[in-house]
Order: sequence, then C-alpha cells, then structure tokens
Amino acid sequence: MLGLILGFLFSTPTDINNIINVCMGASIALCVSGISSAYVSESAERKYVLTKLENAMITDLSQSSHAHAARIVPIVIALVNGLAPLLISLLILLPLWLYKSGMVLPISPLIISVFIAMTVIFLLGVFLSRVSGISWWQSGIRTLMVGILTAALIFVFVG
Repeated sequence: MLGLILGFLFSTPTDINNIINVCMGASIALCVSGISSAYVSESAERKYVLTKLENAMITDLSQSSHAHAARIVPIVIALVNGLAPLLISLLILLPLWLYKSGMVLPISPLIISVFIAMTVIFLLGVFLSRVSGISWWQSGIRTLMVGILTAALIFVFVG
C-alpha cells in the first residue's frame, strides 16, 4: 500500500475517488492472493507431513487430532496471511476516506497515509524484536529504514 500511496503522492494530482478505488482494488487482490496461496501451500505441506506420519506409524490417522490440525491450521494461516494486509491497508487508507467524507485534515491525506504506513512498518519491527530477542528500538528502526528506502526508490523512479 505504501508504494501505491507514494506513487500517487509523487505523480500528477489524481481524484481522491480514483486513489481510493485503486488502493482498495490492490488491497482486495492482496487479500485474496494471500489467502489462496497460503491455503494451497499450507494444506499441501500439512497433508504431506500427515501422510509421512501415517506411513511411519503404519496406521490411518484420518480421525486423529493430527488430521484435524492438518485441515484447520491451513485455514487459520491463510486467513491471517490474507486478512492482516487487508486490515493494515484499510488503516492506511483511513485518512483518504476521512478527507473524502469532508473532514478537514491538517496536511494532505496522502502524507498522513504515508506516516501511518511508516508507523505500521516501525511497529512490525518492534513485533519482530519480541520474536527475535533483539532491541525493539533497533529492530523498529531497521524495518523503518526499509520503508524509507522504498520511498526513496519510488521517488527516484516516479517523482
């Protein structure tokens, strides 16, 4: 979403409705792609592992908790993989909807969206620090630098 917002920010001014429609289309496509690709790959992997376990144990595990997990876990992973970027995209688009509804914003809604996206990127780094056991500040800054590098590259090639 950051790339689209920056592309619109650095390009010729565009109608807010067009920006929202393009971003929503990309968000929905990302959601569907995330759900479908994660489900296909995770369910294949879980079935493979279950089959290997059945062969090793020389028994049918179709009614076991392992088989139940092989059916449910891919669905959960797929939903998280698709819905997380959709929800984050909706958060990033919030200033555009507020502006469209008539709310007066102190700065451009596109700039506010960029700040929200960068904040989310920083918070992702903070979350990753909890997983990896490194400094939250260092991890947050590191992921934020990736966002800033992305913005700089988009500016170089689009702006």
